[in-house]
Amino acid sequence: GYALEKAILPLIETEHGSEKAGYEFFLRSPCQAPFYEIDDSIRDTATSLRNMAKFSNKMPLVIITDNGSTPEDLFGIKQGKVHGIEFIVIDHHFFDHDVITKEVLTHVSPFLVGEDGSKYSAGMLCGELARLINNVPGLEVLPAIAGLADRVDITNPEAINQYLKIAEKEGYTKELLMNISKVIDFVSAKVRFMEVREYIGVIFGEPRHKQKELVELMAPYIISLEEKGLAIAKANTEIEKIGKTTLQLLDIENTFPGFGFYPKPGKCVGMVHDDIQKTHLISNLVTAGLMRTAITLRATDGAKFSVHELITYLNKHAPNSFVEGGGHKNAGSITFLPNKQEEILGLMKNFILSRQ
Repeated sequence: GYALEKAILPLIETEHGSEKAGYEFFLRSPCQAPFYEIDDSIRDTATSLRNMAKFSNKMPLVIITDNGSTPEDLFGIKQGKVHGIEFIVIDHHFFDHDVITKEVLTHVSPFLVGEDGSKYSAGMLCGELARLINNVPGLEVLPAIAGLADRVDITNPEAINQYLKIAEKEGYTKELLMNISKVIDFVSAKVRFMEVREYIGVIFGEPRHKQKELVELMAPYIISLEEKGLAIAKANTEIEKIGKTTLQLLDIENTFPGFGFYPKPGKCVGMVHDDIQKTHLISNLVTAGLMRTAITLRATDGAKFSVHELITYLNKHAPNSFVEGGGHKNAGSITFLPNKQEEILGLMKNFILSRQ
């Protein structure tokens, strides 16, 4: 989102002849759900209709990034279209059937051109698109930050290495890029739905000397919080063998402190998943973060796992659990009714066994 903002704002300011025009005609806001849910759509529409009534603004173009490609996104998009909103979707998540392209102006996805979305994060896609829209200084580093933050260095190391070389020419080391991504994640968790355009700009290097000071100050603190989160997770995981696969289960609901704790539980699941691979050299692994109405999942290629096929399996064998979810093949989440948690967990174990 920041990459597109950086490219688009100068065009808006030029069009309207005012540096303040960007505040009136551009808004970047986060989605909490892993799809463009109806709540987001109604909020966007209501805000736009108010601006049209108060200021005679036109209904907007909404660009959905890192979201938008799945059937779950369709209802929200159609709702906005009823009121005259137009949409562009830039996403890298898997979908079985493309139901979005015909509903939007443009749908950018690796899967539409025979590529694997896990090899290209949404930040990488948006960084390249931003360069095509308006190649302003400062865009060069963003794909490297996005790719490292989304662990694309594992699935597509060649691309990340090329982006790192570009970033190095701008004076950024890999360690600095990783620390910047940590600060972004931490700040995003704290500001939630606030639009903090100027503060985010500092994190991304506007100006560079403040970025350096901020990252040097905050990164050690954030790393200490991550170490604490990993320690909590490691101390509270249950490990069992399901055939040849190791299942690492973390009861998030009864383990971590409540609202405001950082790292967020999903991040802790990812960290403990990576840690056991390094410390115990396990290559056939599924890690599940269990909550009352959801499970966050990570898997290795050796587990022959698939989040999407798991969802299909659960809906077949437990239709009254009303399972939904998404993500990538080896990383995603599912939701279900709270009274079905035990049944879903048992079926998930059967699914893991059936993949061997």
